[in-house]
Amino acid sequence: MALSWNEIKERAVKFSKEWAEYSNEEADAKPFLVEFFNIFGIYSKKVATFEHRVKKLDERDGYIDLLWKGTILIEMKSRGKNLDKAFQQAKEYLHGLKQHELPKYILVSDFEIFKLYDLEEEKVVEFKISELVNNVNSFGFLLGYQKKVYKEQDPANIKAAELMGKLHDRLKEIGYDGHPLEVYLVRLLFCLFAEDTTIFNKEQFQDYITHRTNEDGSDLAPKLQELFQVLDTPNGKRFKNLDEQLAEFPYVNGKLFQEILPMASFDTKMRSALLDCCYIDWSKISPAIFGSMFQSVMNPKERRNLGAHYTSETNILKLIKPLFLDELWAEFESIKNNKNKLPEFHKKISLLKFLDPACGCGNFLVITYRELRLLEIAVLRALNKSGQGFLDVSEIIWLDVDMMCGIEYEEFPARIAEVAMWLIDHQMNMLISNEFGQYFARLPLKKSANIVHGNALQVDWETVISKEQLSYIIGNPPFYGSRNQSKEQKEDTIAVFRDKINSGVLDYVACWYYKASRFIDNTNIKVAFVSTNSVCQGIQVPTLWQLLINTEKIYIHFAHQTFGWSNEAKGNAAVYCVIIGFAKFDISKKLLFEYENIKSNPTERIVSHINPYLLEAKDIFILPRTKPLNNRSSMMKGNAAIDDGNFIFNSDTEVEEFKTSFPEQSYLVRKFIGSDELINNYHRYCLWLKDAKPTDIKNNPDIKSRVERIRTFRESSPKTATRKWAETPTLFMEDRQPKSDYLMIPVVSSELRKYIPIGFLTQEIIANYSSFILPNATIFEFGIISSLMHNIWIQNICGKLEGRIRYSNTLGYNNFPFPENLTEKQIKAIEEKAQNIINIRNEFNSNSLAELYDQSSMPPYLKKAHNDLDKAVDLAYRSVAFTTEANRMAYLFDLYEKYTADLFTADKPKKKK
Repeated sequence: MALSWNEIKERAVKFSKEWAEYSNEEADAKPFLVEFFNIFGIYSKKVATFEHRVKKLDERDGYIDLLWKGTILIEMKSRGKNLDKAFQQAKEYLHGLKQHELPKYILVSDFEIFKLYDLEEEKVVEFKISELVNNVNSFGFLLGYQKKVYKEQDPANIKAAELMGKLHDRLKEIGYDGHPLEVYLVRLLFCLFAEDTTIFNKEQFQDYITHRTNEDGSDLAPKLQELFQVLDTPNGKRFKNLDEQLAEFPYVNGKLFQEILPMASFDTKMRSALLDCCYIDWSKISPAIFGSMFQSVMNPKERRNLGAHYTSETNILKLIKPLFLDELWAEFESIKNNKNKLPEFHKKISLLKFLDPACGCGNFLVITYRELRLLEIAVLRALNKSGQGFLDVSEIIWLDVDMMCGIEYEEFPARIAEVAMWLIDHQMNMLISNEFGQYFARLPLKKSANIVHGNALQVDWETVISKEQLSYIIGNPPFYGSRNQSKEQKEDTIAVFRDKINSGVLDYVACWYYKASRFIDNTNIKVAFVSTNSVCQGIQVPTLWQLLINTEKIYIHFAHQTFGWSNEAKGNAAVYCVIIGFAKFDISKKLLFEYENIKSNPTERIVSHINPYLLEAKDIFILPRTKPLNNRSSMMKGNAAIDDGNFIFNSDTEVEEFKTSFPEQSYLVRKFIGSDELINNYHRYCLWLKDAKPTDIKNNPDIKSRVERIRTFRESSPKTATRKWAETPTLFMEDRQPKSDYLMIPVVSSELRKYIPIGFLTQEIIANYSSFILPNATIFEFGIISSLMHNIWIQNICGKLEGRIRYSNTLGYNNFPFPENLTEKQIKAIEEKAQNIINIRNEFNSNSLAELYDQSSMPPYLKKAHNDLDKAVDLAYRSVAFTTEANRMAYLFDLYEKYTADLFTADKPKKKK
């Protein structure tokens, strides 16, 4: 049994008194160090070596007074000697040590002065022997206590995952695969953590492999099998003649080692790979982060971007803090000086239950549990203000891992999640031990997180945890768009929604929103999910949220608007996400977290209502419209060739060759412009055969060949409509080319621009399908579509492609509420400001729209011209300035509601009197 800090301090006082009486001549390093380690209940001869020989930089032999490999190097000097020189000498010894032997600390002492150097943090603690009692906590690392603050992208996490990956690959190569391999690796993972975090003795697992198995690895598998059996056997039921080294391992239980697995097989390299894993300091590894990395190791494709797939703690806290954590801490602060209310609060948090129905490796559950345990420590600290301590710390720790539940589709991450919960629990127990001076560890394991391996959309959540017990549902369900779902996922979606809505347009995550909303009926359970931002944009808003808000009666309590959900791993592309917290009861103060851009920190704002577009505005559900409001000009997509590229010229050279070879048919070559060409100011060309003479086609071998290839391509299509168009291979399948000049609007453009770059084109230029066109567009329409007002509407209503702006005619333009009751003066003001923009752009005709509208290179005159236009457009709506994006959207929603209400009532027949 480990010593309490009080017992350690008593021994430190005794040690200091005894050794302070020794003269310089009587002092001997070895007995001094033996008794020093005994202060902490550590048998030094078992964990360390005395007078360890090494080769110094000058190739001469050196002797380290004491070396505990991977932990501490100690160099003793006579009283009064220079300890700075002693430290330099100690550092020279490091040259002769292997990588895994390098210590994290160096202690130098002259029997009177102690100087402890932390090599990782480059800190030093200095004190006299008489002050040892006040500095014993500095040696907590000898007992496994960790001061480590986990970094979200600590190289140690990646290195550990890579080493485990090597072991995984070799076992898989020899045929040890599937479920046995996954369980085997999780067991090894537990053992590696255990020996560096005081579950086992320090380096106990490593020593067992080193001293009890052959170097060729031939007996490693049976030895590990024997160890697993011992870890699953209570001490009283073990064989009486059990190997002494095995017998020292604790009884773990928890069913982790219960299943009998097929015998694995190891060789020299595999044994070395396992020992390399042992040499890592696993106390540095975050259970929350490593789990996802470990899972990535099992997938060769994901391993290329190792570290790109975990959920950072910062992002997890964005969800759990507004959901419950901030509220709990606020409650604690209000009652922390009330000894009567503190036990009630302690009991309250101990009864909380959490479910993550897509838990993966348990990241959300691990961080949630850790934060609650930290809150529990604060409660216990407040209860122990007198400093008297507790008689038995185990009786006052009420939170345990069984408060966490999860459902995970894949077995391997589900098992990792279970182990990760035990590991974070043990780390928090060590924190408690350090805080209150009593060693506390939950061994054997009696409770575990309830992690169910299954499909969360098919599993009855009530079988995982009763909703009468459940407090919160959390997590980040899978990110799959409607077009990226597998057959099974599409079947899941249909089964969940049961024809209530057109579920074919929804992201996969929508299933979790709906299932959660049904599950929390008649309860106070709160829910918060991370989702791709598309779930609050475009067609998904009226499809999903109308069902959730109007039918299921949910209320959004808090929301994070779009931000980049990412970490610092190399090659990791950000996913554009939102966080939405909701319940089936309303609250007066809701929290809206707004972002200036996807990389910025959020600004928190208290609001009275949050709508499904995650704006402070009333609930509006905007559906696609075939015609624009207020009888405006119709906008349409550009032309679609459906030709396998045969109408298109691949280069300017190809165009010139065609014109040179066939000058009489040069008139059939047209510029072919879409979004990218418009924005970046370059041209492509196509054959436009709509007005071609029969002889132009018949007598031109190039055109004739292209037409035949188009016919063949369309005939081989699986689509009936395309095959029908094989009869007219000289035409674009979708011909919407106007007979007038037109305004072109890109389908997709960068979110980094304040304005969507649009432009006028002549009727001779063929519009590509990647653009929208507005025939006979006026300068007034150019001004409105160029305005900030219109741009903000499009960004909020149409949805985005990743982070980029995705324009839509049916959702965006057709529903956009143009200003009402415009005066001639207002129209003229908008037209003048819009024309000024065109005039300034013409002055920079050698520059692309991409260059002109880049925020860093936008000409000041153009920027001012747009600001002037924005003011003119704003004044056309109202005289009071719009101060925020939310103001604009709230106003536009009101105007939209007014326009559409008029539409719905206009066609109603009058009742006969």
